[in-house]
Amino acid sequence: MTEQARTSPGPDPLDTALRLVRAQTAVVKRFDASLGGLHGVSLSDFTMLLHLAQAPGGRMRRVDLAEALGLTASGVTRGLAPLERIGLVTREAAARDARVAYAALTPTGRERLAEMLHTARQVAAEHFAADQWNADDLTRLSALLTRLGGTAPGQRLD
Repeated sequence: MTEQARTSPGPDPLDTALRLVRAQTAVVKRFDASLGGLHGVSLSDFTMLLHLAQAPGGRMRRVDLAEALGLTASGVTRGLAPLERIGLVTREAAARDARVAYAALTPTGRERLAEMLHTARQVAAEHFAADQWNADDLTRLSALLTRLGGTAPGQRLD
């Protein structure tokens, strides 16, 4: 990088990226603390359960879940194992092809996820407190995050 590029006015993309990483770390810590303390799951676990709940029939092929989460197939397998052990998720083989494995939300998983959603909404509301963030701020932040590859507007996490 030239000296001119380093000292030129305007935002530094590296600084911006590092601030985003630090902000993400802070958000993850808050969610992990609340979800872990109250429900015994991490934000990563919660996200897997949420994707399964939003899938048709409450189940997804493991490879599709991996793609949706930006993980490897083995990463999804490792992430699902503890959720299977505690009865929130079950493994299902495809009726027509035993090579295809599905991850399916159990009835217990669906009940527990409803409780987790309540907690997650509280954490988000506390993080984006009305005295610090207004509706325009949240709309603008949501749009910017979507440009970076986040969930598209209108795809709510219900």
